[in-house]
Amino acid sequence: MPGSLPVNQNIEILENGKTVRDVIDSKIKELDSAPFFVANLDCVLKAHLRWTKNLPRVKPFYAVKCNDTPTVVSMLSALGTGFDCASKGEIQLALSLGVTPDKIIYANPTKPSYHIKYAASQGVDTMTFDNEEELLKISSFHAQAKLVLRIAVDHSKSLKKLNLKFGATLSSAGKLLERAAQLGLQVIGVSFHVGCLCTDSLTFKRAIADSRHVFDMAKSLGFKMSLLDIGGGFSGTDCFVNFDEFSEVINESLDEFFPSESGVRIIAEPGRYFVESAFTLAVNVIAKRTVMNETEDSDNTESGPDRTMEYYINDGVFGSLSSVLNFPEVKIEPYLHRVKRDLKYKSVIWGPTCDSLDKVLENYWIPELRVGDWLLMDNAGAYTLSICKVPLNANLILTQLLEQMLKFDKLRTPLQDGMNPKTSHRSLTTPFLAFFIK
Repeated sequence: MPGSLPVNQNIEILENGKTVRDVIDSKIKELDSAPFFVANLDCVLKAHLRWTKNLPRVKPFYAVKCNDTPTVVSMLSALGTGFDCASKGEIQLALSLGVTPDKIIYANPTKPSYHIKYAASQGVDTMTFDNEEELLKISSFHAQAKLVLRIAVDHSKSLKKLNLKFGATLSSAGKLLERAAQLGLQVIGVSFHVGCLCTDSLTFKRAIADSRHVFDMAKSLGFKMSLLDIGGGFSGTDCFVNFDEFSEVINESLDEFFPSESGVRIIAEPGRYFVESAFTLAVNVIAKRTVMNETEDSDNTESGPDRTMEYYINDGVFGSLSSVLNFPEVKIEPYLHRVKRDLKYKSVIWGPTCDSLDKVLENYWIPELRVGDWLLMDNAGAYTLSICKVPLNANLILTQLLEQMLKFDKLRTPLQDGMNPKTSHRSLTTPFLAFFIK
């Protein structure tokens, strides 16, 4: 059934005032020293409600690559989202959890031929392209596909510039559309991606205007254009950008270039937006060393500033913390599970491997840690679990209210039921769902 939880998940009800922090405490006591995640899916629900309120015309297609935890996919499916899948494996996951093919966009402009064959065999028809060779492959292996032309747009204000790798230029779009027509392929829309963590809301306006130009070009060639995909790049916190500000610009731009009476369906591919703040990572200190600072004033060996503490934890940049390399602008701020000491030392935190690149943090001031202490890292839900591929052991913890809601045929949000999200607080005031993964 769409949205049902994986059968191998153990469920525990959050009751009698139990909190997500209590879950972390209990798992630290139960587990050895292995790192683990705790997820509060109340954050996912709140993000969904905020999206629906701020961008009512834009249906989210969750980017599975960001966090492919089955429980996350199941919950978002139950909430009515679609899914942006970038590979055969992601399509298989979505389908196995009850997602229907029409709720999937195969959003990868350069796909292996056998992945295209698989998509065709499963009825996953909507897919992106940005070059002629891709059109030839699709013509051979999925001629009935509904194609979406991905265009390159300005990404100068984004922290990660995806258009270096994907996207057809506006000057080449016309030729690609003509080639698609020659091959008898069906182009139904345009997609773009402004890059990850875009800091300029007007970038979306320019990209939507460019999409309008390509729509008009395609219509002149006889294509029936019905879909605009405005991509992803939305932050999961308001640290970098203000989601409300971006929403306002997007809505105004859609009204100008794709008014509702045009009949064009608008979708987006948020990933980080839904899951970043929902997950907390717990890591264990497995080793430490003290490096004395060689300064003229280093006689007082007990003074914090005269020494640097180096800690080694059991996760690193080649595991869940790869964002240190991929998104260095996103600052990781670990904190002690239990603060026992006041004096802070300049510290370096290393991952567990022998590679000197495996450095999580440096010049970070925290109280002295002991081997066996635990560090917690919030906002750990994006591009962590999906990159670190290890067997998952998940234990679900939920409220009594959600116990009933998890009969997913009854799972409806306040917005779906016509309730005012500003006044419907009951589902937002208690932890919605939490689980741990090690």
